[in-house]
Amino acid sequence: MLIGVPKEIKNHEYRVGLTPESVAELVQAGQKVVVETGAGAGIGATDAEYRKAGAKIAKTAAKIFETADMIVKVKEPQPVECEMLRPGQILYTYLHLAPDPKQTKALIKSGAICIAYETVTSDSGDLPLLKPMSQVAGRLAIQAGAVALQKEAGGRGVLLGGVPGVAPAKVVVIGGGVVGFNAAQMAVGLQADVTILDRDADTMEQLSNHFGASARVVRSTPSVLADLITTADMVVGAVLIPGAAAPKLITKKMLKTMQSGAVLVDVAIDQGGCFETSKATTHADPTYIVDEIVHYCVANMPGAVARTSTYALNAVTLTHAKAIAVKGWKQALLDNPHLKNGLNVAEGKLTYAAVGDDLGIKYVNADEVLA
Repeated sequence: MLIGVPKEIKNHEYRVGLTPESVAELVQAGQKVVVETGAGAGIGATDAEYRKAGAKIAKTAAKIFETADMIVKVKEPQPVECEMLRPGQILYTYLHLAPDPKQTKALIKSGAICIAYETVTSDSGDLPLLKPMSQVAGRLAIQAGAVALQKEAGGRGVLLGGVPGVAPAKVVVIGGGVVGFNAAQMAVGLQADVTILDRDADTMEQLSNHFGASARVVRSTPSVLADLITTADMVVGAVLIPGAAAPKLITKKMLKTMQSGAVLVDVAIDQGGCFETSKATTHADPTYIVDEIVHYCVANMPGAVARTSTYALNAVTLTHAKAIAVKGWKQALLDNPHLKNGLNVAEGKLTYAAVGDDLGIKYVNADEVLA
């Protein structure tokens, strides 16, 4: 199979679908790889390194989309990329379709086979291809939020850890999953005053056992959240419903109860955001202000630390990429029900129920396509 790796074109996206090491592994498995020139520049990988690994270098993305059997990316295809996809071609990348009807319809129209990293599952029921980026995003959320709290950024002018004689910032983390756990770890490490909200009893127990007296773990209810945000300096939205749009937990009306200059960091923005006033931003222009509240809603947060993110991502995506290439997409999905859960669009049909329910688009079971 010919595997194509185009250069990412989303604003300030520096990650790349395959590292040179991953290319070498695929070539050793009998596959062919073509990489767009400069695709690895954001992680410090040169065309020469890709050639040494066994890849050919293409001058344009158009050439890759024209010839490759499978496209391996990081971010969702942009409109110009959707137009280059063709029937039967495999797209293996993050998609986040639930809040994006335009992309969903474009992929359906393309006739391509679209496998989304973020809905591939595991025996334990988690999302292993999303996890490393959730870890990165959770940690970055505190780093980015701390900068947004600075006065020149529109924030309250508060230092997360305070100093002797001055109280630390109050950080509220909504959701105790992978993103929330990593955000809380960073905030605790910076000596902030941290409260984590969740609704799952097992998760709350695990968080309490881990953090002890370093962070409060509280059962999330609308009234508890409404009370906590009135004194919060930073709120991190870390909720996830796999494949579906995120719930809106903080409304525009609630912003008026918050302290002027407080910061909202919406890590759920890829799935539409968990704050009513959230809208996707970029690394070029990451924040905006609504009712004196700073919003940080960058939709590709891990792209800021591209090298770390790319290697972490390849560590979990390569095994499936190899299986798809060696076996063909149908057999690979039939052999692995967890990979089958990653199938979102195939041969002109939507195959993921949560996306169909959110967007009001007819969908079919993946098994119907694989039959």
